[in-house]
Amino acid sequence: MLLQEVGVYEYSHPLDSSVEYRQALVKTQSEMKGLIKSGGAVAGTKKWAINGSEKDGTKMVADFQKLMLRAYNTEADNLVRTLRPYALDSAIERLEKMRAAISKLGASMKIEITDAYHVLRVGELRLTSDYLAKGAEEKEREREEKARLKEEEIARREYERERERLEKEKAHYEAALNALRMKGDAAAVAKMTAELTQIEEAITGVTNRAANIRAGYVYVISNIGSFGKTVVKIGLTRRLDPLDRVRELGDASVPFRFDVHAMIFSDDAVGLETKLHQQFAAVRVNLVNAHREFFYADPNQVKDALVKLQGSLLTYNESPEAVEWHQSEGERAKRTALSPR
Repeated sequence: MLLQEVGVYEYSHPLDSSVEYRQALVKTQSEMKGLIKSGGAVAGTKKWAINGSEKDGTKMVADFQKLMLRAYNTEADNLVRTLRPYALDSAIERLEKMRAAISKLGASMKIEITDAYHVLRVGELRLTSDYLAKGAEEKEREREEKARLKEEEIARREYERERERLEKEKAHYEAALNALRMKGDAAAVAKMTAELTQIEEAITGVTNRAANIRAGYVYVISNIGSFGKTVVKIGLTRRLDPLDRVRELGDASVPFRFDVHAMIFSDDAVGLETKLHQQFAAVRVNLVNAHREFFYADPNQVKDALVKLQGSLLTYNESPEAVEWHQSEGERAKRTALSPR
């Protein structure tokens, strides 16, 4: 119950998609209707007489059975409509209490909801809970996929713009080089040729990075003012300027900007990020959604893990600056001191 309350959901029926859960629900509901039609949903005494009339007694029992079944179904339908996956156990408990109350009220006529029908309605609650949880998972995956594709498209456009810029620069250098050759300036030609070679290498580098979808920057960032001193985010970006991604993450959705501890370029950034995530899997902040890349760890712990994976690090900022947060805390202390007691 505690795990479900914090969002760690365990499926009662491990199906692959919300469509399959919906189909299973339709089947269960069909079985429920069949049991009602056959008279197997609610039981009652067969021997009941009113003023000596068994016919009237039988009709009375049947009417009470319908009334009790309606009350039970109303409660069950309401539980299905308002169900939240984390509240499944409490919903089943409420339905059990309703069934017990009906048995108590109908004791004299032996009226009760049958085991077979109750099992179906509990199964409906479980399937509904699974259906809602799976649907939420699918929506989250879809949202994450859209975000990933958007990030890839931004990177692709950046590569194209950079390649176009370099191609234009190359054309200018080639024209200048031809003019220098016509003048016969050997020294200038040699210098221009070297610069042109650098531009061509840069074009090749951009082209290769655009083609290699695993290449990019793995970043380690933190935000003391938003998440505290023991939470870091370990992510990946393929942007030409990786700090653009960090600036986006520190937009108006969080009160302070992120501090960068490391920004590591790798031809296999995907593999490096995956290995880091595996190392810190036990201290994930969000245990349900692996796309939320926050971990309960301090920057030094991530540094140690990176050194083991990379062998060495050129730069790593162990202590976050958190300028705005420190300034805010200082201003808050001043205001507290000046406020009347």
